[in-house]
Amino acid sequence: MSLRNRLTRPGQAGPAGSGGMQKTAPPAEHSKFIEIKEKIHLSLIEKINSIGSWETLSSQEQDEFLKTYIEKRIAAEYNAVPLTSVEKDKIIADIKQEVKGFGPLDPLLRDPNISEIMVNSYSNVYVEMNGKLKRVNSYFKDDKHLSNIIERIVSKVGRRIDEASPMVDARLPDGSRVNAIIPPLSIDGPSLTIRKFKSDAATMHNLLYWGSMTVGMAETLKAAVAARLNIVISGGTGSGKTTLLNSMSAYIPEGERIITIEDSAELSLQQNHVIRLETRPASIEGTGAVGARDLVKNCLRMRPDRVIIGECRGAEALDMLQAMNTGHDGSLTTVHANSPRDACSRLETLVMFAGVELPEKTIRQQISSAVHLIVQINRLNDGSRRITYITEILGMEENTITMQDIFKWEQYGTEDDGRVIGCHVPTGVRPNFYEKCKAKGIKLTTDIFDVNSPVVYLCKNPPNIKDKDRRNTPNNNVPASIPKEKRDSEAIDSFLKKRQQTNNR
Repeated sequence: MSLRNRLTRPGQAGPAGSGGMQKTAPPAEHSKFIEIKEKIHLSLIEKINSIGSWETLSSQEQDEFLKTYIEKRIAAEYNAVPLTSVEKDKIIADIKQEVKGFGPLDPLLRDPNISEIMVNSYSNVYVEMNGKLKRVNSYFKDDKHLSNIIERIVSKVGRRIDEASPMVDARLPDGSRVNAIIPPLSIDGPSLTIRKFKSDAATMHNLLYWGSMTVGMAETLKAAVAARLNIVISGGTGSGKTTLLNSMSAYIPEGERIITIEDSAELSLQQNHVIRLETRPASIEGTGAVGARDLVKNCLRMRPDRVIIGECRGAEALDMLQAMNTGHDGSLTTVHANSPRDACSRLETLVMFAGVELPEKTIRQQISSAVHLIVQINRLNDGSRRITYITEILGMEENTITMQDIFKWEQYGTEDDGRVIGCHVPTGVRPNFYEKCKAKGIKLTTDIFDVNSPVVYLCKNPPNIKDKDRRNTPNNNVPASIPKEKRDSEAIDSFLKKRQQTNNR
């Protein structure tokens, strides 16, 4: 067996780790190969530390230096080891990843099909591809190697992780979200989770092409943002809340001043007049922490037209509702909940975290008057993300928040391969904010709310309903796709424009 085959051979199960968890050893590499990499790596670090101008070199100059240095060391000290050119290139690539990148994570970060990376231990790595979890043949040398990579990631954004502060939220240079936790909180060694940021995902066009919503739903959300409605995006972990928030923010007019507040900066707004704020954890002395609530209070003194909170998860919910009720219309936020009704209950619970003794009815009145629209997004069993509800909040009836669904996702079953069968349908209810849109000159066609109107997708393979199931659907809606010539970057605008002209005639 060649050295290359030995390098890529799957690992074998190892002994049980602490706590009884069964660990898997990394692939069995040739001991000489490991020795070569480690010795060259250590000598390279010493060489780089002795170069005072290393940081001033361009990326290309650094790559050339690394390649030349490693090749010379292999030729001078390890010429007796039979290495092919492919194996030498692998040594160079591995050491370059350790010096300039994030080691074994780099190939996973470059793979566009991977949406999330989960490092359970140094030898146990999973990824999410197309909504499904899959174990990959990537590994770290040991726990210390993984810890060094974690420290490199968090130090780049001014965060720290140690025994005094054993868990941290951070981000990569491209905006990917990072969470790390180390012993003693993580029993089986350091654990790392990375949710990759996709720059091409945060557009309404892509959400339409993926079948996450219909054209009518996109038209409704576009009008709601332009009409300065306060919108809460609700969903579970990994359901696509931040992606949807990014795509909806694209409809905010260019002339407005926007302030974003996040625990770890992920939003990528397309407007120019944007101020991004980020929370700060406590220092090693336990002081200096700045939470989301502090930032919300401060941003209200910064003359914002809109306030966007990346995720509402604590006492800042009270200040957010106060801002929505005091002239900061058009604010957006996300919350963890499984349905629009649960989202209201979740907001009510978060307000209680503020420690202010308010009656439940008063809190619900604040929610009903502040929030106009709840957009529910879920990850379905087949891994697809769909907007399952667009719900309008109407007000209060006694102690209950009243709401009405404008659009909803109806699921009718699953295919043999696990694909979900279903369709987005309008409920036939024309939203109350339609009159507000009309008063502001925002055109919103009424036929998209008709239960008998066709369901129009822009994706090539829209969600389908089997014929036998279609007969049982109350609205008898049939999904349709837009012709191929309309699937360009301006598909939505051109299609909606023609639709409005037809409606006006």
